[in-house]
Amino acid sequence: MDVHAVARALVGALFLVDGVGGIVVEVEAYQPDDPASHAYRGPTHRNRSMFGPPGHLYVYRSYGVHWCANVVCGPEGVGMAVLLRGIEPTDGLARMRARRGVEDRLLLCSGPGRLTQALGVTGAHDGLSLDRPPFRLVPAGVPADVVSSPRVGISRASDVPWRYSLRDSPFVSRPRPRA
Repeated sequence: MDVHAVARALVGALFLVDGVGGIVVEVEAYQPDDPASHAYRGPTHRNRSMFGPPGHLYVYRSYGVHWCANVVCGPEGVGMAVLLRGIEPTDGLARMRARRGVEDRLLLCSGPGRLTQALGVTGAHDGLSLDRPPFRLVPAGVPADVVSSPRVGISRASDVPWRYSLRDSPFVSRPRPRA
């Protein structure tokens, strides 16, 4: 599968973990020849799920602090994934607020670390299939109005426009992409 097509298709999809989540509004694409990708140097113990079958979750710790969740888009043996960066919270708001200690809906899931904390995603979810509980991933009914911009929070290949966002969504993380 083309990682960019998967990234665009994820924007507007409903993503829930144990009934908590919302509409995906921001993602970033990573492919094997991308120096910013965890797959760039090949499979390791840490990134093995990224090389697994498509439709599974690749979860890793960022800087030893935050969990980050990626949708693997394969094919198996090829490290390609889409990082979930932002969700518009719609389901399980009370659980998200309790997990994050934040009332403001705009701050619950805007950014990959906030998103995983709000949804309760941890390393225990690494490698799990997205087509069975605790996950529910429902494609958008109609294609979303997606804009692309440079990825953020990385030092290599940060100029490529592989960050995909729902146009004008207030739930996208900062810096907000320009339309």
